[in-house]
Amino acid sequence: MQDIHAQKVLILDFGSQYTQLIARRIRESRVYCEIHPCTVTMEKIREFGAKAIVLSGGPSSVHVEGAPLVDKAIFELGVPVLGICYGMQLMAHLLGGKVAAGLERESGLAHINVNEARGILAGFEDEPEIPVWMSHGDRIEQMPDDFVPLASSDNSPVAVIAHTEKPFYGVQFHPEVVHTPRGREIIENFLFDVCDMEPIWTMGSFINSTVEDVRKLVGDEGRVICGLSGGVDSSVVALLLHKAIGDRLTCIFVDNGVLRKGEPEKVVRTFRNHYHMNLIHVDAADLFLEKLAGVSDPETKRKIIGNEFIYLFEREAKKLGDVRFLAQGTLYPDVIESISFKGPSATIKSHHNVGGLPDHMDLELIEPLRELFKDEVREVGRELGLLEELIERHPFPGPGLAIRIIGDITRERLAVLREADAIMREEITLSGQHNNVWQTLCVLLPVKSVGVMGDERTYENVAAVRVVTSLDGMTADWAKLPYDVLGRISNRIINEVRGINRVVYDISSKPPATIEWE
Repeated sequence: MQDIHAQKVLILDFGSQYTQLIARRIRESRVYCEIHPCTVTMEKIREFGAKAIVLSGGPSSVHVEGAPLVDKAIFELGVPVLGICYGMQLMAHLLGGKVAAGLERESGLAHINVNEARGILAGFEDEPEIPVWMSHGDRIEQMPDDFVPLASSDNSPVAVIAHTEKPFYGVQFHPEVVHTPRGREIIENFLFDVCDMEPIWTMGSFINSTVEDVRKLVGDEGRVICGLSGGVDSSVVALLLHKAIGDRLTCIFVDNGVLRKGEPEKVVRTFRNHYHMNLIHVDAADLFLEKLAGVSDPETKRKIIGNEFIYLFEREAKKLGDVRFLAQGTLYPDVIESISFKGPSATIKSHHNVGGLPDHMDLELIEPLRELFKDEVREVGRELGLLEELIERHPFPGPGLAIRIIGDITRERLAVLREADAIMREEITLSGQHNNVWQTLCVLLPVKSVGVMGDERTYENVAAVRVVTSLDGMTADWAKLPYDVLGRISNRIINEVRGINRVVYDISSKPPATIEWE
């Protein structure tokens, strides 16, 4: 079997907001890569065994005190290096060039003029001016020895640089963003022409490799448990493990009482009847709702749901006897966040997903998706035959509707929100918008509003509808849905859901708002 990690790119992160995009673009070109902080040691860099190195952008200036640097020895490893924005300036700085503040910042759309269409700019002779996305204040005023400029812009005499003999390149702009239309071509020139790589990172090869690894780890008799929520991540983990070890996998699905309309039945039907998996269904709705009664603080809601989930999961796991392994759906962005050059993000709220289990369970962890981005997970799901409705399922928080009911949680309020949420999702799907947006949600507000229905005065609940677009959930914008779609959502909720007489649309972006309300 071909080793899908035989050729890999090391991305050194200097704090750019676009670092994950660099990795995503390289992965889209079917080449494996990893992001590591720029503070990683040369010993670790050598151990990694990269076939190429990319230096990311970043907010710093190379000439100020405390600017993030990297050991100059990376240029002696004998592998190609690509510097992006700050990464290019750092390359020039470390190799003897001069970087200084530009006369003015260059931010947003710009155009570069190609001087030499070779290397990473091979094939660019047909376009005299190339649109690119700039974001910098410094520029190279003197190139290092043996470097030449391949392109320039109005504010950057040196917009692309190349070493005359070694495979070292730098770009002042961001080829990884969609605003640089030919950015993918530049990245692929680097990967395939400069580095002589092959596009072997495919989800089919990932599945085969992962199945083989799981079988080796678990052995012929080992058993695995998996917390199944019905979301795309845990569903793909379950299918992947089931392919590897069959009936030696047991999934545990805990119904916490705050799921969407029909979800518990759908999860059980799909995985027990359609995929023929061992599935333990724990109907704990009454227990969770009893614990949540009278609780309005969102963090307290999360902790109650998280603690009860852990308790029930442990209880069911112990009933199974000799189980050594626990599988969970950690993704690559989770891994990156923990090792980022910038450090873990400030805690805004507890994580939406409450599947984190305690160390004292004494189970060996299996995280088969920890190398993958969300779009790759969905591709794996398709390869494994996961139902399309699960593959394209929007993110749903672990605490469920509990954090979409602002204030106290009651069975009555849950019933109202479930119906409104179901109508919203149905209309989004019918309008063809489902796959165009990142997430949809409906929030029941703790205020009542005067209305008129059937010639009678009403005083009922207000529902907020939120639909956002995003690439990864880190930032998001409100979706500009057609007015007729919004109108149908509002009309149906008001007419069909007893208890709601007003619907509002949330037009807040992230940041400053978060996607969820709590």
